[in-house]
Amino acid sequence: MSIEHRDDTGARFGMWLFLYTEVILFSGLFILYAVALMKYPEQYSQASHKLNIYFGSINTVVLLTSSLTVALAISAIQMKRIKQCLTLCWVTVALAIVFLINKYFEWSAEISHGIYPGSETLAEMGAGVTSFFNLYYFTAGLHGLHVFIGATLIAVVAIMTAKGKVTSERYTLLENSALYWHLVDLVWIFVFPLYYLIL
Repeated sequence: MSIEHRDDTGARFGMWLFLYTEVILFSGLFILYAVALMKYPEQYSQASHKLNIYFGSINTVVLLTSSLTVALAISAIQMKRIKQCLTLCWVTVALAIVFLINKYFEWSAEISHGIYPGSETLAEMGAGVTSFFNLYYFTAGLHGLHVFIGATLIAVVAIMTAKGKVTSERYTLLENSALYWHLVDLVWIFVFPLYYLIL
């Protein structure tokens, strides 16, 4: 077993360990959500209807597409198609930016209607609605931060690939960045139905 292979194995193991801690973090938030939903079922349904399902649906399509492009980027580098790999990486970054811009406009609309943590409007709607939006803003905000970090990682890897530091023989950095990005996508797959699709 070569030193390079051991290094790659260690890097992959380290990333999976890190992703495990991230899963625990978001699982904790989803457990809090489940407990609060049991306590305020009607208020959570009422609050969910105040979210814009179109923004949420567009962002779901954007993230699913970005997971595909970053997966294809790995296949491209394995086949030594560097230009194709770079294109797919930058498309993934562009989709991440679209997601964040979309989220900015969504939050701007909600805030303009007085729906944000600590607002009088929210307080008047009751404890259940307030609980919903407090969790929504924290969870979606934390997820948005992960989107930004993931896009930055992929951009850095793309630059390294262009410089020849990431190659078809040594692409663990791209692989790990893609794993992180898939986690970001997976978290949103839970966030979208839990917050936007309550009946």
